[in-house]
Amino acid sequence: MKYKGLICAMITPLDENQNINPKATCELIDYLINKGVSGLFILGTNGECHVLTDDEKVEFAKIVVKHTNNRVPVFVGTGGNSTREVINLSKRMEEIGASALSIITPYFVPPTQNELIAHYKAIAESVNLPIMMYNMPGKTGINIEPESVRELAKVKNIVGIKDSSGKLDNMKAYLEVTKGEDFSVFSGSDSLILDILKAGGHGAVAATANFLAGIDIAIYDNFIKGDLEAAQKAQNSIEELRRILKLGTIPSVIKKAVVLNGIDVGPARFPVTQPTGEVLEEIKKVVENYKKEFNKDL
Repeated sequence: MKYKGLICAMITPLDENQNINPKATCELIDYLINKGVSGLFILGTNGECHVLTDDEKVEFAKIVVKHTNNRVPVFVGTGGNSTREVINLSKRMEEIGASALSIITPYFVPPTQNELIAHYKAIAESVNLPIMMYNMPGKTGINIEPESVRELAKVKNIVGIKDSSGKLDNMKAYLEVTKGEDFSVFSGSDSLILDILKAGGHGAVAATANFLAGIDIAIYDNFIKGDLEAAQKAQNSIEELRRILKLGTIPSVIKKAVVLNGIDVGPARFPVTQPTGEVLEEIKKVVENYKKEFNKDL
């Protein structure tokens, strides 16, 4: 089965003491599923995977899997630098009922393409869950090259890739080398949702959906219906949110937007701090403008 649609790169709600907040997590899950997302992608970049312990990741995944209750697939991030540690965490996530795994490339010391292929193959052999690779060269220092994707797409349970390179040509190359495979290519760059769909891609994993789920889904739905004008209008309308996301360290701004929209997902984990001053005022203004213009479409 090919995965497709608009999947939310879900934030991780925390309380005032920086601990996982189960209540807000469940509220956010219900909000996103009721809006119509095709899946939940947890413990990614905007999910603060890099500042959570493995035990916290398992704790959070248990909450999400249980509350989602098979309404949509739950993609759980288990990536890391050590193949052994990724395998151990992936097995734990399989035990608690994750639908699929999301595995970012190793980072800090970027491996060669051959090492990367061996890394993903070893993980795939250790679990039965579907695996979506996660390419984010701007943060990891390594790009999963198309020829590597060609080889890895032949592995039975490696079923797709989220590409956050921001390069449409890179995604098009992934589509080209995986023709005929049961393999999905998703944009991880929210600015390219419509572009990847036009190129033959299968959807997007979007962080903006935490606040603009209805608008992001409208990009996909209108494209599928053949209404490219409406799809483009929806694509253009997320740019104002994307602009202010750059005003703070990930994921402080998107978290504040969600809080202002009525779900108390709390702050980011330290050392990232909450927006204040002029930045906070700008976020408030943009959120209010979205509410006035789109209201129930958010």
